[in-house]
Amino acid sequence: MAHTKTANAIMAKRGLAVKVKTSKYRKKSSNQWLLRQLNDPYVAEAKSQGYRSRAAFKLIQLDEKFKFLGKGKTIVDLGCAPGGWTQIAVQRNKGSGQVVGLDILPTEPIEGATLIQQDFSLDDAADKLKALLQGKADIVMSDMAANTTGHQQTDHLRTIALVELAYNFAKDVLNEGGIFIAKVFKGGAEGEFLKEVKKNFVKVAHFKPDASRKSSPEEYLVALGFRG
Repeated sequence: MAHTKTANAIMAKRGLAVKVKTSKYRKKSSNQWLLRQLNDPYVAEAKSQGYRSRAAFKLIQLDEKFKFLGKGKTIVDLGCAPGGWTQIAVQRNKGSGQVVGLDILPTEPIEGATLIQQDFSLDDAADKLKALLQGKADIVMSDMAANTTGHQQTDHLRTIALVELAYNFAKDVLNEGGIFIAKVFKGGAEGEFLKEVKKNFVKVAHFKPDASRKSSPEEYLVALGFRG
């Protein structure tokens, strides 16, 4: 797989804008989506590097900022479909360590990773993942988000509920010094939940990678140095 590029290098490749012909058979929203995809440098770069989604670059940029990936890590990828984050995790493990992924949607196999299709909110999901792990995990990362309703506060609350599930799982499986990363919506992880995370990790931050579209309310909660 090709060497990954930084955000600045990818954005510098943006060329002339591609125009989309209107069609009476396509909705306006479909035209807008197609226009955005055709003019998104991350979509083009993901395709050229063989990544399954532009989301791969979000993880690359999170790692550029916080430097947590590396050879021999045991990593759990929650909400892994279609597999962009898993690809990066396997790539940076350099043929060692372990990557386990889960998603409610099917994910095509990725060499070097164990992937299961499961609703993470079901009671037995955590146990299935633990059974696959060869010991404790170094990183639990979650790109899960609830289906959006269009109402920002509702979407935020539903996604935070998933984040809390992921966090409780992370507390069970992380090594001391481990890392937890999770997608949240604007406003981030707040209140009592954020206090709880800060109590159990040495450093907690919010970060929005450049690869995350400016129009998207998403950002990432990054918790470093699990106290165990």
